[in-house]
Amino acid sequence: MKILIVSQYFWPENFRINDLATELQQRGHEVTVLTGWPNYPEGKIYQDFSEHRAKYAQFGAVRVVRVPLAPRGKGALRLALNYLSFVLSGSLLGPLKLIGKKYDVIFVYEPSPITVGIPALVLKLFKKTPIVFWALDLWPESLSAVGVVKSRKVLNAVGVMVRFIYRHCDLILAQSKSFIGGIEKYCPQREKIRYFPSWAEELFHEETVIPALEVPSKEGAFNVLFAGNIGDAQDFPTILDAAERLRERREIRWIIVGDGRMADWVRAQVALRGLQDQVLMPGRFALERMPSFFAHADTLLVTLKASEIFAMTIPGKVQTYLSSGLPLIGALDGEGAEVIRESGAGYACAAGDAAGLADAVARMADASVEQRATMGAAAQRCYAEQFEKKLLIDKLEGHFADLVSTKNKVSSHV
Repeated sequence: MKILIVSQYFWPENFRINDLATELQQRGHEVTVLTGWPNYPEGKIYQDFSEHRAKYAQFGAVRVVRVPLAPRGKGALRLALNYLSFVLSGSLLGPLKLIGKKYDVIFVYEPSPITVGIPALVLKLFKKTPIVFWALDLWPESLSAVGVVKSRKVLNAVGVMVRFIYRHCDLILAQSKSFIGGIEKYCPQREKIRYFPSWAEELFHEETVIPALEVPSKEGAFNVLFAGNIGDAQDFPTILDAAERLRERREIRWIIVGDGRMADWVRAQVALRGLQDQVLMPGRFALERMPSFFAHADTLLVTLKASEIFAMTIPGKVQTYLSSGLPLIGALDGEGAEVIRESGAGYACAAGDAAGLADAVARMADASVEQRATMGAAAQRCYAEQFEKKLLIDKLEGHFADLVSTKNKVSSHV
């Protein structure tokens, strides 16, 4: 099949769509990606891209077509301009850059914003190609949940846009079972909504990994590792409150690997609260480096703010954590917490519960090596049964094939 992926984010930005594009190409499909100029998460266009754009036009065997956009910068206004600029350049320049090219299916990757669907709809108009939309975030609910938009009129207007995008997609994939109901509010055609969760990148196959030198060794340390975006949704006030509650447990260290819009605030709070010995922030690193940081971890931490929309979400890092064979600790509600509890992969408390999180970390630190190994093994079983990459991409190929078959049948009767 000839597959066009539309995604505001792509390599060298670190998103799961990179892995999907590579896997589809390796399975014999011809894959093209329409994306923007890389600027996530720093908020400015990558310097190497600015100086050597030609080398970013190919990702292995995947063709990469890029359109300009305004970098994210800092603040809500800059972020809105970033979203709008990709809509405009993707809708106007995308069809020109792809003129004369035919595709069997358009696949939309939507971790946020949902506006990424608009250039895809424009391309559908020109290419007469069905759209598969992978919803990893629910708009407008998520805008309200993180406080980005408080105006009811604006949220209603966004809802109208969401309804328009969903209505013109041929298949919508929901990242969690709970998302299905949220999508149905704007897309009453239940028959075109399917459950399709994320998987983990294949990072943990090497038997020997050298622990990251960026994390100083400490004899007897119990390391709690958080890896990923440092943003408002991840509820770092709860993490820091829990770290304060365990201040006297000198062996417990919180290692935060990543970057994001809240990173400066977290660093300032660590200094203000005098937690420099307990909370380490080595920075953001390439995906390939993650096993070296996981090698330090005794347990892995996932958190989300208390919110109805976040309770419907399975954070993408959960699948990565499960595949690692390490026990998990979660401070989150809903489906993500259920995965941890029901699989026996670790402990989970309610979102925003700093006391519960501190208790879970203390329990994990006091557990025996054998007990933690049992939880890690349960995590890997859960991953293999529900989230294994081959299993899921087989299903995705099946969805693509069904749409192409339906399109061909319709065309033959016209």
